[in-house]
Amino acid sequence: MRISTVQAFNNGVAGLQRNYANATRTQEQISTGNRILTPADDPVASVRLLQLEQQQNVLSQYNSNLTAAKNSLTQEEVTLNSVNTVLQRVRELAVQAGNGGLSAEDRKSIAAELTEREDELLSLMNTRNARGEYLFSGFQGKTQPFVRDGAGSYSYQGDEGQRKLQIASSLNIAISDNGKNVFENVVNAGRLSVDGAQALGFPVSAPLVSDEVAFAKYSGIRVAFDPVVEGRYEVFGVPKDGGAEISLGVSNLDSNAETDDKLVFGGVTLFVGGQPPLGSEIVVQAKTPVAEKQGILDTIANLRVALENPASSNATIRDGVAVALTNLDHGMISVDAARGNIGARLNVIETTQTDNEDVALVNKSVQAELRELDYAEALSRLSFQTIILEAAQQSYVKISGLNLFNAMR
Repeated sequence: MRISTVQAFNNGVAGLQRNYANATRTQEQISTGNRILTPADDPVASVRLLQLEQQQNVLSQYNSNLTAAKNSLTQEEVTLNSVNTVLQRVRELAVQAGNGGLSAEDRKSIAAELTEREDELLSLMNTRNARGEYLFSGFQGKTQPFVRDGAGSYSYQGDEGQRKLQIASSLNIAISDNGKNVFENVVNAGRLSVDGAQALGFPVSAPLVSDEVAFAKYSGIRVAFDPVVEGRYEVFGVPKDGGAEISLGVSNLDSNAETDDKLVFGGVTLFVGGQPPLGSEIVVQAKTPVAEKQGILDTIANLRVALENPASSNATIRDGVAVALTNLDHGMISVDAARGNIGARLNVIETTQTDNEDVALVNKSVQAELRELDYAEALSRLSFQTIILEAAQQSYVKISGLNLFNAMR
């Protein structure tokens, strides 16, 4: 086989360059601490590293969403805690207002504080977050949720949406609650009326649904007074399914009572004054228009108006306070339910954050195994490559110095 001088020279240079490149690459790995400098170094590991980096970026976005969700829910929880505090104070005022010994001026004083608490509650329900969006307006973050008209009534202007954020690959969490569900959809204990109360000939109070569970099966109640025995009455429940009336029992009024008789039947409470005529009856049914729900603000406003009115009788105040107390209890239950839901979501956020941190830690560990350099192995390899390079350089000098003329001497 013929070997030319140029060919020998080129082979020697190529060998030197190859050995020098190997040593240089190892030195660069040592200086950067990375085993993979280009995808060609390890294509499979490079693809895996790219996938892990993408997953890390997604986890970073989820962590940002988790922080935003936690901040939003924490602010809502603090606001609802303040709402609950106000409602507790309003309930205390309602209990005070139920004292039959209060004068009209005393009631006005209570109504004055109710006015301030009403305004405070309205402000809390219209709370904004750091982005200037209303907490309780659903998807309509820029729309004020609760508005008071000139007559003192309140209306909800938001929608029933619930804003959500994605905090994991297949998990979205609600970061808000709409005000309609929390503050407006409150069961109204004063949703019943007495049919033909003006023509009964004896005073009857406004009916109060005092036991929602007991009344749940009925659409109305009928109280029939005995046509023969004075003060005796039988109560009938009208089933919601349209079936025949159900007798709920027979009882008697207290003829010696100095106050109105309190009748409790089928989850309904009402007061009857005097002795009803023989054979008369009381029919309790839903108001027209139907008022199944009543907002917390309207409940407070109705009580305030009754207390401010100097013409309100003790019976009117009694009925107004009874409805207000029951509705306030329902309102606080609704607020507490919302707070419980927030607590559950915050727990989910906490566990999801922990899971994301664990996954991120595992990812970093795998990335380190794929990317990071084994310094002991690299230093040993560099030493070996240096010896090879030095040997190649020395051998090249000797080989390149040989030619045919030297051989002929």
